[in-house]
Amino acid sequence: MELLDLGRIAVGLVLLVAGAEALVRGASSLARRIGMSSLVVGLTVVAVATSTPELAVTMDAVLSGAPDLAVGNVVGSNIANILLILGVSALVLPLTVRLRLVRLDVPIMVFLSVLLLVLALDGTVGQVDGLLLLLGFVAYTAVSVVLGRRPDAGEAGPADAAPAAEAVSATAADDKPPASVLVSLVLVAVGIALLVGGARLLVAGASNIAEALGVSGLVIGLTVVAVGTSLPELAASVVAARRGERDMAVGNIVGSNIANIGLILGLPAVLAGGGVPVPGAAIALDMPLMIATAVALLPIAFTGFVIRRWEGAFFIALYAAYTAYLVLAATEHDALRGFTSVMLGFVLPLVAVTLVAVTAYEVGVRRGRRAAVPG
Repeated sequence: MELLDLGRIAVGLVLLVAGAEALVRGASSLARRIGMSSLVVGLTVVAVATSTPELAVTMDAVLSGAPDLAVGNVVGSNIANILLILGVSALVLPLTVRLRLVRLDVPIMVFLSVLLLVLALDGTVGQVDGLLLLLGFVAYTAVSVVLGRRPDAGEAGPADAAPAAEAVSATAADDKPPASVLVSLVLVAVGIALLVGGARLLVAGASNIAEALGVSGLVIGLTVVAVGTSLPELAASVVAARRGERDMAVGNIVGSNIANIGLILGLPAVLAGGGVPVPGAAIALDMPLMIATAVALLPIAFTGFVIRRWEGAFFIALYAAYTAYLVLAATEHDALRGFTSVMLGFVLPLVAVTLVAVTAYEVGVRRGRRAAVPG
């Protein structure tokens, strides 16, 4: 059985890569055809498309009576999207962050993350709660599309002044005329199908192996399933970054997190008769961490409007520490107490100091630039 599960994982990875390539090509071409920026397409079309595995897993988990897995999938995916997926993408290529993301999209992601925690404090995301989350996602998508069709689209800004060493021009393919709308839509549809199929194979294989080790549903959702269903975001973001669509790479992550909360968790909560029960452990630890990672993206994005390679490595290290904690806690390992002490007493304060120092430095640089400009 383990060999079969490993085979599922391998085939799933191949399908994910192929699906991501088709999706990015189709979405990029479609954006150019309809006059919409790649950032907005990443925030909407690609974000929802790469979140379809999360929707399939969450709906199946809720309907089959495994709410721990459903909640863990959404919360874990949001944490993995920022710390792991965005981190790996930034290692591949420093990512451009547009002014709109800092002013609108990331704050909305933080707001929805906080709203989800507040709604879940009673132990359940009920039907009314789910409807509220779903309506918030629909409103955000509508505003994004409207803003994205404007000539300036609010995209120009400090991101264009990124250091030359980190700037990467679009690929030669972007100089070619975009494909027809029909071809673009076919590529998007094929990409989505491959992503969903690949994710389901990978999650099935990985979940079987994890269950054989006796890991709880919440931990499986937060780790194995969350990373598995986030692989479409990873594949799409890395491919987009390599093709020069750095706006789409970042927009995909932020948009996917918004979709995960508003659509992926909101829709099952509306359809399920009694809503979606939320484990106490998720309310006490994982949801606050999800909020913290969303907030941490603001100063990182604000510093030069570029997510640099060292910042990507920083995010990956944080995700590794979080995963290590989950594994130690799930197995009740003897090293858990010492690991927790190190994280609380050294690592987390160091992270806070680093974020404050980097932000303060960037603010000082900008003030110096403004002072140097003649009035």
